[in-house]
Amino acid sequence: QVQLVESGGGLVQPGGSLRLSCAASGISFSDYTMDWYRQAPGKQRESIAFISSVGNTHYADSVKGRFTCSRDNAKNTVYLQMNSLRPEDTAVYYCSAGIGPRAYWGQGTQVTVSS
Repeated sequence: QVQLVESGGGLVQPGGSLRLSCAASGISFSDYTMDWYRQAPGKQRESIAFISSVGNTHYADSVKGRFTCSRDNAKNTVYLQMNSLRPEDTAVYYCSAGIGPRAYWGQGTQVTVSS
């Protein structure tokens, strides 16, 4: 059974930082591209970052320079370091594991940026 479990969300003030984690089980983690998505209230889910199986990363313009995606294949975990957070970063953040036509999703973790 495949499971992706996100953690690390919470309430943070503007300008603050959070690190999200996504722990995977039931897959050959190192073979998968790991994606981070977010969905703000009333908006569509958007892709914000991914890290390939070989460690290549890509970021949406909205988070480039502020967010960093990394992975630890020994721990089957992908991370999203989020710095300089803004109120518009408030959303539910999801991780996804993809390879070919297959994709698995976590349940999401809430990030709220507010003073």
